[in-house]
Amino acid sequence: MTHTHVRRGERVLPRFPEGFLWGTATAAYQIEGAVKEDGRGASIWDAFCAEPGRIRNGDTGDVACDHYHRWPEDVALMAGLGVDAYRFSVAWPRIQPEGRGPANAAGLDFYDRLVDALAERQITPALTLYHWDLPQALQDGGGWLNRDTAHRFAEYAGLVADRLGDRVGIWITLNEPFVHMSEGYAIGTHAPGETLLLDALPVAHHLLLGHGLAVPVLRERTSGQIAITNNYSPVWTATGAPADRRAADAFDALQNRLFTDPVLLGRLPDLAAFGVPAEPDYIRDGDLAVISAPLDRLGVNYYSPTRIAAPGGSGDAAPGASVLSEVEGHIQAAGLPFADTPIEGYPVTAFGWPVVPGGLHELLTGLRGTYGEALPPILITENGCSARDEPGTPDRDRIAYLDGHIRALHRAIEDGVDVRGYFIWSLIDNFEWAEGNDQRFGLVHVDFATQKRTPKASYHWLRDQLAARR
Repeated sequence: MTHTHVRRGERVLPRFPEGFLWGTATAAYQIEGAVKEDGRGASIWDAFCAEPGRIRNGDTGDVACDHYHRWPEDVALMAGLGVDAYRFSVAWPRIQPEGRGPANAAGLDFYDRLVDALAERQITPALTLYHWDLPQALQDGGGWLNRDTAHRFAEYAGLVADRLGDRVGIWITLNEPFVHMSEGYAIGTHAPGETLLLDALPVAHHLLLGHGLAVPVLRERTSGQIAITNNYSPVWTATGAPADRRAADAFDALQNRLFTDPVLLGRLPDLAAFGVPAEPDYIRDGDLAVISAPLDRLGVNYYSPTRIAAPGGSGDAAPGASVLSEVEGHIQAAGLPFADTPIEGYPVTAFGWPVVPGGLHELLTGLRGTYGEALPPILITENGCSARDEPGTPDRDRIAYLDGHIRALHRAIEDGVDVRGYFIWSLIDNFEWAEGNDQRFGLVHVDFATQKRTPKASYHWLRDQLAARR
């Protein structure tokens, strides 16, 4: 192996197993724009962004990165980077503007062109069917609180698979359903903005049911690998006190196990700490068998650990440290059996999240320990950091972040965890949900006024690292 492509003073990343996938990731509403073109219907994010005060600076995804028109440039950036795969999502409202019925041909045409362009560059398409942009028409009927939405999702999955199933190598049903449930339906900081707290738990089941119903549809109509992507956070206990340990166990059940145990083990985790019975009335006979259909991969998103104490225990709430901490007052008012507390002694991203590369190793070895033979091979479907970077300013913090996490991932593989790929969030700066255009995760800078793309130092670093292993 030669290291001639890696710049002087930079360490070469360790060698990964043959066939390991290197990729980047995006999501439809965050980059596409063109929200009213070619028959696309309204999504819950269109409606949410239109409500004053919901999004920082009043930003919206109406234009975002204009990827709908500029996708050839973005594919060229991927090819120049040298990645093996690209994870993107399909906008459900482009395919079914009302969330049901026949496919909108123009919407499928867009993704057809994108998938063909990726194939021409020998980049494996990794398609996510649902990255939070539910058709508003379905939300008007209850959204994911309505069991019927799970059946509509399976129908939608079939329409996409019929068109793209012969060329897409990886199919991901859902992205981060815990975040969608918690921020969208429990605390209201994401679309659709519901504040149901624990009454949002039926959303979790209906999301998983939609996943389970879609799996056999994808099996029948595609030859690609099938996965679900969850976000995980290693749970650190604030102290060794029994109350803190119980609180940490409760948080782990909600954050890490609620969307994994049913899929891999065919059962719910113990949610007694939340007052949830072992057999909630929204779960029907046969549902868990549907949800636990075998998978080819488990998608894992990792950003940071979470430090948990008992309510009223040690530490103060840590703003931004996890999806629940932003509204600490709400979750305490709901009587939840944990409190999110600060993680100190680590650098933080622009989002305020602690940078803990070792947490990725801890997470992966923990998943293997928890699920054993039930754990399918893993894809790291998101990992990355937001930084305050501008064109011409080297984003060294992002390079250090990626370098540390990739090395931690390599250690996990050496320790026997079966990981088959790593996707960096994200390819380009994008609309970052409630934070609008304020948080920049991209390897490529986007000037949202002009749409000019400028590769950052981290882009060139990764390009050189990938070139060095060829």
